[in-house]
Amino acid sequence: MSDASNLRTETAVTPDLATPVAEQLKHMLVLEFEALKEQDLDRFEHLQLAKTDLLSEMARLCPDSEALEANPAWQDLREILLDCRDMHRRNALLIERKLDGIRGALRSLSVGHASSPVEVYDRLGKMSRFSKGRGYQEV
Repeated sequence: MSDASNLRTETAVTPDLATPVAEQLKHMLVLEFEALKEQDLDRFEHLQLAKTDLLSEMARLCPDSEALEANPAWQDLREILLDCRDMHRRNALLIERKLDGIRGALRSLSVGHASSPVEVYDRLGKMSRFSKGRGYQEV
């Protein structure tokens, strides 16, 4: 058996071991949200690596969800994890909204609709409207 697996089986998993890791995860989600708001993708990607490591550590230190709910000693950790879940959902929602905006902008550039014409500059620098079925390449 490896030293890591010996440590895991010999050391009783307690909330005292898992709670600091959960607090780090919560802080990581705050930093992730800030990076998303600022559209700092390099920082966001860097945070993903650290977040993945923290999630792996949490999986190693935490009991299953039934044990978390049944044992009052795990209540504080459970509340932190619920906060983390909500923060993760908030971050995912922000990502979805940004992606929807990008998709909308791409649609408006690629397909003009008669009900909502899009104006862009042509090759000569003059305003030009899209007609139905024309993409930005044909202006």
